[in-house]
Amino acid sequence: MAAKSEDYTARNLSVLEGLDAVRKRPGMYIGSTDSRGLMHCLWEIIDNSVDEALAGHCTQITIILRPDGSVEVQDNGRGIPIDTERKSRLSGLELVMTKLHAGGKFGGGSYAASGGLHGVGASVVNALSVRLNAEVDRGGKTHAVSFRRGVTGIFDGDGPDAEFSKKSGLHIVGTVPRTRTGTRVRWWPDPQVFTSDTEISYDKLVARAKQTAFLVPTVTITVNDVRGEEPREESFRFSGGITEFVDTLSSGEPVTGVVRITGVGHFHETVPVLDAKGHMHSQEVERELGVDIALRWNNNYDTTIKSFVNVIATPSGGTHVAGFDRSITKVLNEQLRAGKILKASEDNVIKDDVLEGMTAVITVRVPEPQFEGQTKEVLGTPAASRIVASVVSKQLTAWFATPPRGQKAYARAALDKVANASRVRLAARQQRDVARRKTALESSALPAKLVDCRSGSNETSELFIVEGDSALGTAKLARNSATQALLPIRGKILNVQKAGVADMLKNAECAAIIQVIGAGSGRTFDLEAVRYGKIILMADADVDGAHIRCLLLTLVHRYMRPLLEAGRVFAAVPPLHRIEVTGRGSKPEVIYTYSDEEMHQTVSRLREEGRNVKDPVQRFKGLGEMDSKQLRETTMDPRARLLRRVTASDVDAATAVFDLLMGSEVAPRKDFIIAGAAELDRERIDV
Repeated sequence: MAAKSEDYTARNLSVLEGLDAVRKRPGMYIGSTDSRGLMHCLWEIIDNSVDEALAGHCTQITIILRPDGSVEVQDNGRGIPIDTERKSRLSGLELVMTKLHAGGKFGGGSYAASGGLHGVGASVVNALSVRLNAEVDRGGKTHAVSFRRGVTGIFDGDGPDAEFSKKSGLHIVGTVPRTRTGTRVRWWPDPQVFTSDTEISYDKLVARAKQTAFLVPTVTITVNDVRGEEPREESFRFSGGITEFVDTLSSGEPVTGVVRITGVGHFHETVPVLDAKGHMHSQEVERELGVDIALRWNNNYDTTIKSFVNVIATPSGGTHVAGFDRSITKVLNEQLRAGKILKASEDNVIKDDVLEGMTAVITVRVPEPQFEGQTKEVLGTPAASRIVASVVSKQLTAWFATPPRGQKAYARAALDKVANASRVRLAARQQRDVARRKTALESSALPAKLVDCRSGSNETSELFIVEGDSALGTAKLARNSATQALLPIRGKILNVQKAGVADMLKNAECAAIIQVIGAGSGRTFDLEAVRYGKIILMADADVDGAHIRCLLLTLVHRYMRPLLEAGRVFAAVPPLHRIEVTGRGSKPEVIYTYSDEEMHQTVSRLREEGRNVKDPVQRFKGLGEMDSKQLRETTMDPRARLLRRVTASDVDAATAVFDLLMGSEVAPRKDFIIAGAAELDRERIDV
């Protein structure tokens, strides 16, 4: 046992100064030391270039991923200042790269709004780099400086392993036209800080660059990846700004056009201000907060809200999002009551109803916002909530009162959409209350046509959704009544991708399926409340059966998607043929095949072996043609059956496919079918 030390004095205390604090505790500044932290470093440098674009001085930003693991960011902004700062006697470039909380964002004169707000970004990246080169074009010359782990010096060669000697100050490495300005920063991540498998993800970088281009419509952002054998390059520029962003993010058919909400608010706060002499003193200043919001309702129930402060994403929201949520819910309730769309007896809609099917981009511009932490994921500026709420209330109320030309129908459609979402939520809650498993002494509110099983366990129970009453009769005899439940449907159900929520709820087959599964629908779907462990779609092995499965999957994907994501939806695979093999003195053997090609191959093989195949080979036109023994052996018995698990690994891609194949737009679907007709065999339609 170690001896206890009783001597605890000031000598036991240590102070980390400057960049030592960054290297000792990097997680405090970049969140982590894996790929996520490395990406954070990259965007700290890019944000400096974006700040120049926001100020109107930069039109081109280029990001280059090099084979040696380094990353370079170039811009054509004004260039980081290279003259000497009086207090530190360092050049502006050295000051920004080596001192925490140094930059042009504290005095209020350089940037009205910026992303790099704490003045630690470039210096933190420098501290966590084994080498960093910075070049600035200003005044007709190219000024350069290099660093190793935050220390200024000169490298005798290329790459991070070159000989290094400490030396302060900039040096001129070339000349440029006097009209040319800009900054180039190239850095190599320090392997002592970052894990060995850490690298910049090209796809994530491209996604973020595209997002930034939406938010700053005046700049072109280019990503160039030269790490592999084949270089990749993409450029983004969106003059439509966040209106185009909403169009890109949206999924499903639009209920409204894009509604744009803009406004400005003012507030006062007391902050330390840097005066002309370099001294800090407290002063009450008036701030201007600009609000720019684009939103659209779609016919699905997914909500996509992206929020930003000075182009910096706030994935965890903050005061600006809270103000938006509060105000839009209030406005919609007022409009629903004024238009008498909600009856006096109906409750007010809630936030979830309003946001159902909404795609929104919320941006605010404000000098020196207050973030909760250096990673800037949550905005904390209190005034943002009030100003955003005020702007949304005023602008959205005006939009509903006097819609722009051609958008009156959109305003009404938005109100109907929100009112229906509220009614669906309340109906789903009622369904969950009555659809729980009943004991023998309780009355059941479940559909009369449901043939339920005795098991109350979600682990072993299965629900077969069966096509037609004829198949139901056979399935009743073939099933295991302890664990297998049956729900018959009449042919092809409603295509819910085209129909609205109200039509879906009125449809007897759709309502029965949702009621039997017992977990609600849409946003209120509760996976834990699902009454069965497996949901199995059992339809005929023909084109009509494939269509029915597609319609059922459309219902599940749109209103019960967590079932797909959990891997609890299956498609039964009934056989298409029954081959009977006879022989002398032996019991006939039965072989089932699942396609014409498999049947022909099997028959040919058997005859080559000298075995007798009974002609003609039986072909099942549907499940109803099988007897109970055949259906149990081939399709329902867990020991012998074949099931296809249906999943949705890429939700966005799956949604796009359902929109294309099951949506209202005929032309894109026709083009898709024509383009793929030559590549698809009939036998592969349902594979």
